Amino acid sequence: MTVEAGERPQAGTRDINRLLRPRSIAIVGASETPGSLGASVLANLVRNDFSGDIHLVNPKRETISGRPAVPSVEALPEGVDCAILAIPRVAVLDTMRQLAARKAGAAIIFAAGFAEGGEQGMADQQEIGRIAREAGIVVEGPNCLGSVNYLDRIPLTFIDTDIKAPSPGGVGIVSQSGAMAAVLAVMLESRTLDLTYSVSTGNEAGSGVEDYVEFMIADEKTRIIAMIVEQFRDPARFLALMDKARAAGKLVALLHPGKSSAARESAATHTGAMAGDYKLMRAKVERAGVVVAETLEELGDITEIAARCPALPSGGTAVLGESGALKALTLDLAEELELALPTLDDNNAPALRAALPEFVPVSNPLDLTAQGLVDPDMYYRTLAALFEDDRVGTIFAGIIQTNPATIGIKLPPFLKAVRELKATKPVIFGGVDEGAHVPADWIEQLRAEGIPYFPTTERALRAIKRLSAAGQRDATKTDAAPASVPALASEKGVVPEYKAKALLAPLGIPFPKGQFAATVDEAIAAADAIGGPVVMKAQAAALSHKSDAGGVALNLVGADAIRAAWDKMFADVKRYDASIILDGVLIEAMGARGMELIVGAKNDPQWGPVILAGFGGVTAEILQDVRLLSPDMTKAAIVAELGKLKQAALLNGYRGAPALDVEAVADLIGGIGRLLRGEPRIQELDLNPVVVYPKGQGVVALDALMLVD
Repeated sequence: MTVEAGERPQAGTRDINRLLRPRSIAIVGASETPGSLGASVLANLVRNDFSGDIHLVNPKRETISGRPAVPSVEALPEGVDCAILAIPRVAVLDTMRQLAARKAGAAIIFAAGFAEGGEQGMADQQEIGRIAREAGIVVEGPNCLGSVNYLDRIPLTFIDTDIKAPSPGGVGIVSQSGAMAAVLAVMLESRTLDLTYSVSTGNEAGSGVEDYVEFMIADEKTRIIAMIVEQFRDPARFLALMDKARAAGKLVALLHPGKSSAARESAATHTGAMAGDYKLMRAKVERAGVVVAETLEELGDITEIAARCPALPSGGTAVLGESGALKALTLDLAEELELALPTLDDNNAPALRAALPEFVPVSNPLDLTAQGLVDPDMYYRTLAALFEDDRVGTIFAGIIQTNPATIGIKLPPFLKAVRELKATKPVIFGGVDEGAHVPADWIEQLRAEGIPYFPTTERALRAIKRLSAAGQRDATKTDAAPASVPALASEKGVVPEYKAKALLAPLGIPFPKGQFAATVDEAIAAADAIGGPVVMKAQAAALSHKSDAGGVALNLVGADAIRAAWDKMFADVKRYDASIILDGVLIEAMGARGMELIVGAKNDPQWGPVILAGFGGVTAEILQDVRLLSPDMTKAAIVAELGKLKQAALLNGYRGAPALDVEAVADLIGGIGRLLRGEPRIQELDLNPVVVYPKGQGVVALDALMLVD
């Protein structure tokens, strides 16, 4: 796990080239001892025919494995591209200073015990960063396993590495964990996927994941970047790089351990508590086009489909199966994953109907039964029909494999269809019976035709869902201008409800008719002016959650009721916390009942602003039925996101209830987005509850609370 270690330099493409594509390498701590770090690095370079200069540093040996060695870094020639520090932690700082004096371009530090090892380790790591900044050295690590350049066969790691041939290009790996970088590389290589680079960044004292992502975006042979990141140190830069990746047509897939981490304790609002770090990160990176994997296996599956298929999964998925039970299981999984399966039947799919035997009904998933064993051409005809169906964007075949003889009957028509029909739609193959003996030659043929092979159907469908969902995201940005609130300049810290509403109302955010009252007589006058039953709410910056302190009184009518509620409220708040001094109360008209939502915002110091919208009341915190939205989304995209809430049916009219004014909710959220983009000092904002009325009747925000930097 990586640890925060202060400022570090930003490495450019030229600098990274000296690290990943060096023409000269120094191994500091070179050794002949089998299994030692220095010996392993040298063996890797020799085994993979590194053609550049190799300089060995060992104070006790004049030669190592028949190669000359120098006693110290000071004896190295100036300008060595990359120095590999296969030495104990205690020698690292002095060695870095010596490398700076010799104008080295890059350094890889294997040693651990720095920022993850306590206060002194943190200080030493910061010193590494300072040396790197001042000398212009790209530092990979410390606490890393090094890197591998598959394109030029340059393994700068102590892990035994044998690159069979220069890679033609494909997948780049960037991981903070060295172990996981190595595991992912083995996983992808076992699937015969071509790699370009694998970099483990470790503690990131002198370079980080953003530097290597930028390098791989610029690298023409890297088409996909697979990442394992526990902590982004420069989120704003990473998000900007994702715009470049999207423009370059490169897919970025991410595994981010830490999903279970708790929200920050300092959150002052419901939104601040619910928009936890992982959720916020995920909302931001997915908005930027990143495909997020849930597991290491899923990261490999997503990467394989993206690397192998002629196009990414998109649109609806058609599923070919051979069992009624599998059909039911697939429908269950598709519902769980929210994977779109277009409806295909005898009436709306004539080409597919013509391709199948009369006794096989058209459906999705299809149950082809065992007919393929006697009529294998049926697979060819079925694929041909699906290739021509515009409702189908992805084809998945979940096939019973059984044994080599059975698979030898079924696979040839699949291969023939893809070869002859040259379809651009992805075709993905998954075995139903994991463990069935499938000759490696068949899997190789599938892969050669751009058909990924998976041992189970579940894995394939999950990866298809991740990729197709990413392709369907609306990245369009609103053209609405940011909104500013000049009066906000005088506010700092928690802004109580009455002030928050006064600041927000000019932006068009609807609130109940109301007045602030500093005295009981003002409260009575306000109630009289408003008319009808009113609500009284205690007001103080220190009272974020009024109900807990007895700070809300409902359905008040007349002066006597106002006086009684005033006296009781002030007494209840004092009993709750004697240190809280109320500014006064807010008197508002009682509104009609409706569906309660919560709409809020959080401006994270690293990731920036995000809006939270979902169902309010106890549902908000217990069920967490919320969506995190970007403040630059269009109205159409906001409406679409609201439709993904678990209880979205309640918005659209459920069991005879009228459909609610979702458009008005989207307008309110759009207004909050404009505010966040125009006023970055707003750290948190809660409108809770927001009451939604039937379509055409609008919304009203009953409460408002802001936290201003």
